[in-house]
Amino acid sequence: MPAKRTEPRRSPRQPKASNPRTAPASQAQSRIAREILARTRSASFARYIRDLLVELCRIDTTPGPNVRQMQAAEGECFRILERELGTLPFPGARLERRPVNPAIQAHPNYSLLHFTKTARQPQGLSPEETYANRSNLLYIAPGADAGDAGQSVALNAHIDVVAPYFPPRAKGGTVHGRGACDDKGPVVSIVAALRVLSEVMAGAGLKWNRNVVTMLVVEEETGGNGSLSLAIDRDLKKLYDSILVCECTGLKYYPANRGAVWYRASLKGLQDVSPLEIFAFANEEMEKEGAAIRTESRHKLFPQRPVQTCHGIIGPFGEHPSRICGEVSFNIGLGGKPDAAAEALVQDCLETGLAGYVGLYGDKTQVADPSTGKPLVARHYDLRRESKGFKVEVHGATGHMGAIRERDGAITKMAHLVRSLVRSKARLQSLTGRPVHLELGGKPVGDTLILEGGQGFLPTHKITEVMDRLRRAAQRGTENYLRQAGRPERGEDVLTVTYEKLHNVAFDGDPDSPTVRNAVAAAKSCGLWKDKPVLGWTVSCDARLFATEYPAMQVLTFGPGQLAYAHSDQEQITLDEIRSAAEFLALFLLRQTGTLT
Repeated sequence: MPAKRTEPRRSPRQPKASNPRTAPASQAQSRIAREILARTRSASFARYIRDLLVELCRIDTTPGPNVRQMQAAEGECFRILERELGTLPFPGARLERRPVNPAIQAHPNYSLLHFTKTARQPQGLSPEETYANRSNLLYIAPGADAGDAGQSVALNAHIDVVAPYFPPRAKGGTVHGRGACDDKGPVVSIVAALRVLSEVMAGAGLKWNRNVVTMLVVEEETGGNGSLSLAIDRDLKKLYDSILVCECTGLKYYPANRGAVWYRASLKGLQDVSPLEIFAFANEEMEKEGAAIRTESRHKLFPQRPVQTCHGIIGPFGEHPSRICGEVSFNIGLGGKPDAAAEALVQDCLETGLAGYVGLYGDKTQVADPSTGKPLVARHYDLRRESKGFKVEVHGATGHMGAIRERDGAITKMAHLVRSLVRSKARLQSLTGRPVHLELGGKPVGDTLILEGGQGFLPTHKITEVMDRLRRAAQRGTENYLRQAGRPERGEDVLTVTYEKLHNVAFDGDPDSPTVRNAVAAAKSCGLWKDKPVLGWTVSCDARLFATEYPAMQVLTFGPGQLAYAHSDQEQITLDEIRSAAEFLALFLLRQTGTLT
């Protein structure tokens, strides 16, 4: 739909701006920057971004098997964004809902539609069924192509969120709620930047020198199929030469992303063998292999080696492969009421296992949660007596897998406790005179225990190598347990690992490209500049779809919001971060398009 054209209102207190094209470049840049900052640092601007973010976050855009519900939620978000973008007075600008192309299923970066699977339809829906009447939203502001300066640029952000959904609330200068940080806050920063630019450019007599293409997309959290549909759209690609993907980067700009792949491990049950015990040993080898991949990951753009192994779901516990699991439980069945000696041994086993975990990952009961000031984890576990044994509730701290070193993974912590119990299981059985059974808590898992999670990696490793190593590690750990238990089965007979969900390759761009230099200049103009090396982002996102589809194109990732809050139960973003991102984006767009050089 075409954008409504209106004449911008000029405050009677605000003097008419001179034409920056007739003034020295440095004076024009400074004047435009001051005008942008004057508008973004007002109380009315803060109210605008707060109200728009809360309005978007009220809509639950969690992907799920009910496609009609998904379509309705996406449509509601798009109507709000069309309302905001449709009144901007950029000449010739247009809005378009471009359908998601089901032909993406033939592309190697296509992510299978796991979220459409249900008990009634275990195979899930087809791409044709899933994407019928669903689209991405485009806002295209054409440039004049005047002179040789600048590049046409695309902005990209996603409107979908991870489970579990919780509604927004604004408190002080912060908005809490699912999607506030990842990724509706960044969406708002794009809309706000364009709104401010429409006012400032009209007042200064400026028009875009090159195209600005805004992509507001679906399904980033499930693997990126929304952006993939746009990335392979060759007609759309004619309209942009570079792209900035807006994500919760903490207001830093990155020309590279780490990769990530999500795994699904299936543990078949064996007679007289606990799948929980097998899992604990498979987890051990997966963690060791992840550590080895990290050791091998020397890369100049990633000196911190952001290579994470995250276990997000086990049986009925957890919500998402890349969301750190914060709560899990297991049962210690003794076949009768435990006595004091058995309880003391169980307690000692748990403490020994916990010490091993803390030695590797740190004690998060001693770390303050920045959002509450309280310990990140109140206590590591609770041990409860039951009629025929014990229940152990293991606590962690949820969050995005990219922040796992700052958070606390309950699944891996549980694995340490279980392994310690397994090693003293014979002693425990001798004390009770009965067999000891270790079982996962929650709802029964049936004959197969499912574990899901993610492995991060850098451009130092091919995704196929990472997948193969993680698979072999899980099977090696399974076999380690089976040999200890005197079982003849091989690891691959009992545990299979598949990669049906997200599979993001890593990419590295030029840290001194013209796009990065424009980002540095924009950061200096709005006060975000810090004299530090330009590095790669420690997370994976839709940026890699464009980087791999067009290897010569300059791809940047930037946005407001702290990664530690993404996917967490405390998801939030400050209005100051969104404001700063809007300022940066406005100044970056003027430079990148050659509109103001």
